[in-house]
Amino acid sequence: MTYNHTGIPVYEKADNMVFIESLKVWITDAASHPYKIEYLYFEPDSPMAAAIQDETHVAYVVDDIEAAIVGKSVLWPICQPAPSMKIAFIYDEGLPVELIQLM
Repeated sequence: MTYNHTGIPVYEKADNMVFIESLKVWITDAASHPYKIEYLYFEPDSPMAAAIQDETHVAYVVDDIEAAIVGKSVLWPICQPAPSMKIAFIYDEGLPVELIQLM
C-alpha cells in the first residue's frame, strides 16, 4: 500500500471542487494540496455510509483492491467513480480507510 491522501469532510462546498455524480460528493484535488488533503462535501442524498461522510479517512493505493478488502469490514463496496480508478472504503483500526486501485 502507498499513502495517497487524507480526506476531510466539510460542510460548505468550495468553488474548486469536482462533482462525483455516482457518489453525490464534491471533492478537491488532493494532489494539488501540499499535505495531500482532499476535502469532501456530500450532497444531502449521498448514498455513502455515514462514517465516510462524518469522519476523516486515509487513502492508500493498492495493487489489487479485491484482495485488499478480503476479511475487512466494508463501508462502501468496490466501485469505479472514474475510468482510471476503482475505490472501496473499509473500517479498520477504528478509522475509515479508502482503498484505491489505479487502472
